[in-house]
Amino acid sequence: MSEASSPLDGSAVDLAKDIRDGKMSPVEAMELTLERIDERNPALNAVIWCDREQALTAARDSQERIDSGAPIRPFEGVPLLLKDFVNAVGQPNTMGSRAIDDAPATQDDMVVSLFRNAGFAFVGRTNTPEFVALTDTMNSRYGATKNPWNLERSAGGSSGGAGSAVAAGLVTVAHASDGGGSIRIPGSANGLVGVKPSRSRVPSEFGHWNFASTDGVLTRTVADSAALLDVLAPGDAAGWFATRPPARPFSQELRPTDRSLRIGVLSLSNIGVTVDDDCVAAVEPATRHLEKLGHSVTTVDAFFFEPQTLGAFVGIVMSAYTANSPITDPSLCDAFIRFRLDGARAVTSIDYVALEIELQAQARRVVAQWGDEFDVLVTPTMAATVPPVGQVYHEANEDPGGERLLERRMATFTLPANLSGLPAATFPVGVDRDGLPVGVQLIAGPGEEATLFQLGHSLEQEFLWHQRRPA
Repeated sequence: MSEASSPLDGSAVDLAKDIRDGKMSPVEAMELTLERIDERNPALNAVIWCDREQALTAARDSQERIDSGAPIRPFEGVPLLLKDFVNAVGQPNTMGSRAIDDAPATQDDMVVSLFRNAGFAFVGRTNTPEFVALTDTMNSRYGATKNPWNLERSAGGSSGGAGSAVAAGLVTVAHASDGGGSIRIPGSANGLVGVKPSRSRVPSEFGHWNFASTDGVLTRTVADSAALLDVLAPGDAAGWFATRPPARPFSQELRPTDRSLRIGVLSLSNIGVTVDDDCVAAVEPATRHLEKLGHSVTTVDAFFFEPQTLGAFVGIVMSAYTANSPITDPSLCDAFIRFRLDGARAVTSIDYVALEIELQAQARRVVAQWGDEFDVLVTPTMAATVPPVGQVYHEANEDPGGERLLERRMATFTLPANLSGLPAATFPVGVDRDGLPVGVQLIAGPGEEATLFQLGHSLEQEFLWHQRRPA
């Protein structure tokens, strides 16, 4: 099979259909995936654990299910990589850290069960920064993950392994998670679609990073992201938060919006960081297309949390959750993680609750802008173009208490959607002067993922990013 016609260069929805139609068996799809990993992963370091026999067994199980006449699940036999931050039976979960043992998990996390019930065949695990705490996927246990568009550049973080794997055609879709931009930043860096669902849209055992984090996927197409959210969002009556159920399946939202929207474009004057020209430039054609569709586009001075509050979230909330990880020996952690562990122990419960109250108060101010001043907000996904491999990692470890401006620039536009619980997505509309992808972020109102899929599908038809591949 030629490279151009490989099912792994297409979409997960199309691959699932080929398997249902008998054009490809689950075992053939898995063998092709393992061949791709053998060929391409050594240069990328996107996949850090793979059990070939376990993967082929999962594929054979799907084939037996098909042969038996049992109901075929929506993604029957489609290979899937899991991020090294979730528990899956029979797989280690080291969280990218030398301080976590590699004993196989004995129980699936909720999101893993949802993937498994949808028929996915698990292949292995993707690299992540230690405790998912950086915008660059590099750690002392597994090393750095490279960007397939340019192996000297970062794949982003924290779902950089997932982003690199999908962009390089190792799989059609990969699990990802996002607590401050960790789906959207790698999506932008690797030229992919990355949707961060609304708070608690995807059920989980607990609200990681004070419910700022959510599971999701990285894909090449809006259709894949919509179909995957249908799988991952069955509703969660036992959860702490109730997100408004969708009017119809998200996969039915690949159509024009039925109303004229007020599109706000975030003014860069109140961001507090420098935004690269190529990141600014990507927004213009995207908003011009939305305006052509009949939407009203205006520049707005949106409130995006106080900078000191964002910094306190990173320094206090993220650090406290890291300190609650099953660390065997803190001396095995990278320097910036040890710094965060020390910082977490110095924070009182009074300090933590005071920050939580302030975050909730500011989140109300953020969310209130949707439906009042605008319906959708458009920003660059990142304020910086894709940095060299390891730059963020080395800055964090050389001066853990420093300003770390590059990482701040990468997450400035993404983190507010996590803290407010709003759904947000990156779409790979632009290309920088070096030929690397540049994402544009759309943030919708509470529970309005449908709007993101509607607008994103139209942008995809205009900019055809799903047809671009790294060399």
